[in-house]
Amino acid sequence: MNIFVAKLSADTSSEDLHDLFSQYGEVTSAKVIKDRETGFSKKYGFVEMENDDEAQTAIDELNDTDYDGSQIVVKKARPREQRERRDFNRRY
Repeated sequence: MNIFVAKLSADTSSEDLHDLFSQYGEVTSAKVIKDRETGFSKKYGFVEMENDDEAQTAIDELNDTDYDGSQIVVKKARPREQRERRDFNRRY
């Protein structure tokens, strides 16, 4: 299951997320999303857990809890929507 984690502290790393969710089961991946230009955290991330029951327990236990000085939001990630690619070289 892919899990969305929001309202993270700017100091929270991908490794921190991995460690936090590992308490509930095997974590396949954990990533804090960073701004491409500045390298600063966008204060949200994604965690992938293989076992859906363990993932749901993590969501239930961690949602609206304090972590690293921030009250985090944890929920099942929605599938990524298909977006039309923008062509910036196109002339109108």
